[in-house]
Amino acid sequence: MSNNNDSFGAFFSGVIIGGFVGAVTALLLAPQSGEETREVIKVKSTEIRDKARESSEDLRIKLEKLSQDAQALATDLSQQAQERSQKFQQQGQLILEEQKARLQQASQKFKKLEELEEEELEIEEEAAAESAEEEA
Repeated sequence: MSNNNDSFGAFFSGVIIGGFVGAVTALLLAPQSGEETREVIKVKSTEIRDKARESSEDLRIKLEKLSQDAQALATDLSQQAQERSQKFQQQGQLILEEQKARLQQASQKFKKLEELEEEELEIEEEAAAESAEEEA
């Protein structure tokens, strides 16, 4: 987009300079009286001024459009970033919940295993105590 703006600026400058050079050349080469020359200068300067206004108005319109496009693009990009952020946050929350559930299951299994080991130990101790009583 920068090249378009540079090209338009160069074109605009070329129009102004070309108009001025053309007017001066026409005045210097034209065999007219002073009165006619002043009238030609007046007409040409009015034409150049009108072209400059027209070109500056075109430039203003293009710049406004460019500004609007840039604002729309910034809004779109911001919205996309926010949507992606929310998506990642939701995915992270799901992963966290899954890991919590897995940890809780592992904890419950570990507790059951400890209980079974304690029961087994108690059974072994009871069996050892009964064996000791029978031998005595």
